[in-house]
Amino acid sequence: MSSRTVIRGGLVVTASDEIHADVLIEDGRVAALAASGTPAAEAWSAERAIDATGKYVIPGGVDGHTHMEMPFGGTFAADTFETGTRAAAWGGTTTIVDFAIQSVGGALREGLDAWHAKAEGNCAIDYGFHMIVSDVNENTLKEMDLLVEEGVTSFKQFMAYPGVFYSDDGQILRAMQRAAGNGGLIMMHAENGIAIDVLVEQALARGETDPRYHGEVRKALLEAEATHRAIKLAQVAGAPLYVVHVSAMEAVAELARARDEGLPVFGETCPQYLFLSTDNLAEPGFEGAKYVCSTPLRPREHQAKLWQGLRTNDLQVVSTDHCPFCFVGQKERGRGDFSKIPNGMPGVENRMDLLHQAVVEGRISRRRWIEIACAAPARMFGLYPKKGTIAPGADADVVIYDPHAEQTVSAETHHMNVDYSAYEGKRLTGRVETVLSRGEPVITEREYTGHAGHGVYTPRSTCQYLN
Repeated sequence: MSSRTVIRGGLVVTASDEIHADVLIEDGRVAALAASGTPAAEAWSAERAIDATGKYVIPGGVDGHTHMEMPFGGTFAADTFETGTRAAAWGGTTTIVDFAIQSVGGALREGLDAWHAKAEGNCAIDYGFHMIVSDVNENTLKEMDLLVEEGVTSFKQFMAYPGVFYSDDGQILRAMQRAAGNGGLIMMHAENGIAIDVLVEQALARGETDPRYHGEVRKALLEAEATHRAIKLAQVAGAPLYVVHVSAMEAVAELARARDEGLPVFGETCPQYLFLSTDNLAEPGFEGAKYVCSTPLRPREHQAKLWQGLRTNDLQVVSTDHCPFCFVGQKERGRGDFSKIPNGMPGVENRMDLLHQAVVEGRISRRRWIEIACAAPARMFGLYPKKGTIAPGADADVVIYDPHAEQTVSAETHHMNVDYSAYEGKRLTGRVETVLSRGEPVITEREYTGHAGHGVYTPRSTCQYLN
């Protein structure tokens, strides 16, 4: 039994085109596009017809950086794969790439198997995995080759968090050399964690315990220094580099310089750095704890440089780094000691809407919106053109988006499993109306019609910017 859906009358927006076209979907894939009102489009018949008149028809978002059920600081991220992928769908995201974690002393395979077990049968949308490499040794390096062959083609390392995920320069260089050989992509959390730990200790000794000091000790210069060092190590190894959650203008400058030299260096930023600042970390009482994440929020003047980087393509991707911890009972663990506040913020449901607001405000174009939220992450992580575009043969991950609807962001109405919103009270223009995942309606006119287990694991090819 083949199933057919036709979406009529919308403006199809991809990273490369904007066309008034009808979209024919067959057996979970895009079968054809034809200009609306033409005989070719009128001839299509289908069991399901969706009227997208006055709406955008866009590819489902690809969020290349999420942490569902992630253990951190003695607790766990509040979203499970079930709740987190459902919330992603509500926000117009149809694919996530989450992070499996290697334990120190353990094998990559053990970590990957554990994450497969968490996700399998629970996801509302499709998912893939990156691998966090916490313990570089001969066995780890051999395993990296095997993982690339089976579709886990990116490996994250940390210059931060000594004693937890931290890798020293020698370990980073070895992993980069391996990636240079097997086609993998090294993703880097670029902050000088050794130096930051000294500043944390000194701040606490001075009695500076409030959440705002989290931002003050994790200095922009230490993000820039680590970014520079990661670039040079990648250059020595002959490997590509992807720097995650870039927050500081000085780090953007390091990436721009490397790219101007022709190096295969890429950067990602996140909505929290584009829309929030140290003003939020300084909110009175203990409210600032809601905004503790690493890299930290920066003073407001950094935002303009991040937007500029997105326009000039020195930053290619906007992901969320979705890692939610409830204010009550989780963030509160750090009362009296900011270093004990779990690092992470919710956002998987808000990304597409926040970036559309940037279109409304003239910061980016519609096509750039789709580029940084859908197409570029799909290309970066070996999912394109299966994901990230609307074209014949692509998975029918399609969002009907109402660019005129108005909404106010609130924890009262969001679907993430967390007790606050980082964007509480923010008014946005634009809203997801209907979401298809591989042709199946997950959100239907603002009703959830999906189910756990629809989403399937999606192996990835290597970074498509390197071919």
